[in-house]
Amino acid sequence: MKTVKDYIRTIPDFPHAGIMFRDVTTLFGDARGFRMAVDQLLHPYAGQPIDKVAGLEARGFILGGAVAHQLGKGFVPIRKKGKLPGAVISQDYLLEYGSATVELHDDALEAGDKVLLVDDLLATGGTAEAGIKLIEMLGAQVIGCAFVINLPELGGRKRLEAMGMEVHTLCEFDGA
Repeated sequence: MKTVKDYIRTIPDFPHAGIMFRDVTTLFGDARGFRMAVDQLLHPYAGQPIDKVAGLEARGFILGGAVAHQLGKGFVPIRKKGKLPGAVISQDYLLEYGSATVELHDDALEAGDKVLLVDDLLATGGTAEAGIKLIEMLGAQVIGCAFVINLPELGGRKRLEAMGMEVHTLCEFDGA
């Protein structure tokens, strides 16, 4: 029987030499694999009080939207700078070479909302940390962070757990 990891292909040297890119589009493209991933992402949170699911751009939109649908909850996109119309709040974070910014509509969440954060991959945890900070700026609470893939050597899980976050991942890959 296949696992979620079996549906993920690895593309060497993308986007740079030495990087092993973990491509989840093959997971998304297979109905059984996609359903398995969504079910496994939401399983630990079924029955918990969740008001919204937040997804990190871009593959977190696909997963987060499906998880929100299954849970019967609303979906909130956390986007790259300049992609959301209207009033937003912003959070900068560091990348391997430089920095980036993510944004959230300033009315996307209400104080006290309980939010599940979803994305495809946990590497250094920088993007997820920025998303958590945005959610908390609006007075909402992150009740968990769910990812399909964890790259343990890059330390993202430890980073988020040091923030007091519960982290749920479906599979791991060695290396970057």
